[in-house]
Amino acid sequence: MLWIEKYRPTKFSEIKGQDEVRGHLEGFVASSKLPHLLLFGPHGTGKSCALECLARGIYGEYSADNLTIIESGALFRHGKSWLENMDKFSHLYKKDESVLSNFKRIVRWYASMKPFNAEFKIIAFEEAHLLPFDAQAALRRIMEKYSATCRFVLMTQQQTSVIPAIASRCLPLFFRPLDNEEIISVLKEIPYDAGAGFAISEEDLEFIAGSAKGDCRKAVTYLQLFVMKGGSLDLADISGSETEMIARSLFSAMKDRNFQKAKESAEMLMIEYGLSGSEVISEISKVANLEYNDKRIAIALADADSRLCHAGNEFVQVNAALAEIIAEVSFE
Repeated sequence: MLWIEKYRPTKFSEIKGQDEVRGHLEGFVASSKLPHLLLFGPHGTGKSCALECLARGIYGEYSADNLTIIESGALFRHGKSWLENMDKFSHLYKKDESVLSNFKRIVRWYASMKPFNAEFKIIAFEEAHLLPFDAQAALRRIMEKYSATCRFVLMTQQQTSVIPAIASRCLPLFFRPLDNEEIISVLKEIPYDAGAGFAISEEDLEFIAGSAKGDCRKAVTYLQLFVMKGGSLDLADISGSETEMIARSLFSAMKDRNFQKAKESAEMLMIEYGLSGSEVISEISKVANLEYNDKRIAIALADADSRLCHAGNEFVQVNAALAEIIAEVSFE
């Protein structure tokens, strides 16, 4: 399992380096009052974790019912192919309409839903800087109409990427890059020694923290790579190592016959790391050749790659390959 998921913060006290922001969010939880929010700052500084903690604090056991997260980047990068494969949006998707029209319908539908056991619900937009101007203009009108029963949270790297008409309606909260000491404190809370089989020195942790450049998520990934590689970390090839590690996690999920987990890892490679369907197939193939060289796996991956070359839906073809491998290969 990826450590960035296994050791993901679940409460405000576990989010490091953002004391001022935490103070605001904890105040909102205490009062059960919330304005529209604009959470901005670099990758790996705690924006998504803070949102999840906020929802759990306000809604408790009903947080999943009252929080809707829309992955703006994936939606507008992959368009209709992404919408077709997202279960939570598939019932609203209309193939004959544009991505923008589908976006507006989805947001309106969730915004109009009555909050469950609460005064308001939350709709959040990850990578809001990738929302095109027309989408932001439509969102501004929806915010005006449904502000009584819905709060909108936009997460982005740059505050200026959000149009003034939306930004002026939101409380801006800046998530700063973490310093090395804060990142090291996070790494020390992970029981890495148990799986390492060797001692990890303070110098090793300082090297990892410095290499992450304020990105805590990246630092945790580097630490896991460091342990997996027996105490060596080549930063020249670190990006490839990250995708390889996720591909290994995907392959492990297939061996456990956990299709949902394998599917999530594949989507992470495509959405968060920007890999194409063919590149995901290639990453899986590399891991398969190293860990479990079976001709049925090679055939399933080759078939998927061939279908992708003929403009097949990336998500559908990759998921079909995963399902076929899980069904056909015994992994004994």
